[in-house]
Amino acid sequence: MTTSTLDGQQLQAQLQELQATALKAIAEIETLDTLEQQRIHYLGKKGELSKILGTMGKLPAGDRPTIGTLANTLKETLQTALEQQRHKLQAAQIQAQLEAETLDVTMPGYFRPQGHIHPLNSTMDRILDIFVGLGYTVDDGPEMETDYYNFEALNTPADHPARDMQDTFYLPDGNLLRTHTSSVQIRHMELNDPPIRIVAPGRCYRRDNEDATHAAVFHQIEILAIDQGLTFTDLKGTVKAFLAELFGDVPIRFRASYFPFTEPSAEVDVQWKGRWLEVLGCGMVDPQVLKNVGYDPDLYTGFAAGFGVERFAMVLHQIDDIRRFYTSDLRFLNQF
Repeated sequence: MTTSTLDGQQLQAQLQELQATALKAIAEIETLDTLEQQRIHYLGKKGELSKILGTMGKLPAGDRPTIGTLANTLKETLQTALEQQRHKLQAAQIQAQLEAETLDVTMPGYFRPQGHIHPLNSTMDRILDIFVGLGYTVDDGPEMETDYYNFEALNTPADHPARDMQDTFYLPDGNLLRTHTSSVQIRHMELNDPPIRIVAPGRCYRRDNEDATHAAVFHQIEILAIDQGLTFTDLKGTVKAFLAELFGDVPIRFRASYFPFTEPSAEVDVQWKGRWLEVLGCGMVDPQVLKNVGYDPDLYTGFAAGFGVERFAMVLHQIDDIRRFYTSDLRFLNQF
């Protein structure tokens, strides 16, 4: 008769030794990562407890239930110890974070003066709000343009005298800095079918001599409406509604003018502080411009208008020199 190489007492002693060693090791763990490593070491599929239980096959049949019960009790004891240590470490981690991020509410705060919206930005926002309220959608485009979008598509070929009024900054690759946001209208019409109602704000550039009313860099807003049956009456009504919202009930007059991309065209003045001020140019979109973007001028008509944001801001805020907008003088900006 063969004898077993292991008896219940020996295995029980191993389980008791494992419990003492594991509980001591768990109590000394200082990080959650180490705690997880120890859990795997003792309770994993290839852990210390599994190794001991793997020898149960060598026990006499009568000892196996007792050892099995002891093993389950040991497993529960170690799991409880691991969970308690986990809660302890997590609490310590949170406490350390709280101490590191403690805010002393008795300390004086740092003073950071609040900024102001620049008068040009506030004027532009106010104007855009008016046109959005009239059903227009805001669109924009690149400040660096091609000659086609800035001039050719707007009925201003290379030999057109109107280019002299919009001399600009040309780049080595043949592109240029746009002289108006009218180029946005062309880009929008190429990608969209009528009806169209857009308002296009943005920065523009012209090679101009700077003085109290002129700058080489300025901001412009243009509107465009394309639909069937639009007339100059619709243009006048839109312009009057816009100016009334911006300036109030002031006299308005339209003067015949010329732009290469509108026909007929007009300049618009408002009577402000006892004198007439020119505030914008407008007109019906030239049929050739409609053809350039693939629209049928026999089916669609449209109107456009454009104006400088700086001029409106100067009138609304009674500013005497356009250059004040660009000098970043806090004595000037703090007024707004």
